[in-house]
Amino acid sequence: MKYPRRRICPMPRSYDELLSRARSDTDKEAKKSGALRLELPEPDVIWVGNKTIFRNYAEFPKLIRRDSARILMYLAKELATAASIDGERAIFIGRKDRDSFSQLLQRYVKDGVLCPVCGSPDTHLEKEKRMWFMVCEACGARSVAKVA
Repeated sequence: MKYPRRRICPMPRSYDELLSRARSDTDKEAKKSGALRLELPEPDVIWVGNKTIFRNYAEFPKLIRRDSARILMYLAKELATAASIDGERAIFIGRKDRDSFSQLLQRYVKDGVLCPVCGSPDTHLEKEKRMWFMVCEACGARSVAKVA
């Protein structure tokens, strides 16, 4: 069995041209993802007796552009405890650790803030009858909000 001879063709582009093209493609993908722009700070949590005080709570609703009462309600439901807002901080009954807050906030961002189509954090919520819809400001997609 004879194999056909391979033709050696010279590269039409230089290595530097190919490298710059690959870098520009990856830069476009990084800009498109948008998730890199939204970085949540580490939750600042202290315990006083049987209460957990989330000291930098007010930063989170501002960063993700959501209502602070809704985020507090989500955290309280997920942690199965009572919670209240006291100025810039949130107070939870019971001892909760920092990791649980950070995981819950990451999940909230993934389910209720990031666009499922393009991954952009530039979304807002609209209520239509009894349904909440997440509308992306970057791509215009409209999807049912998992977390309202």
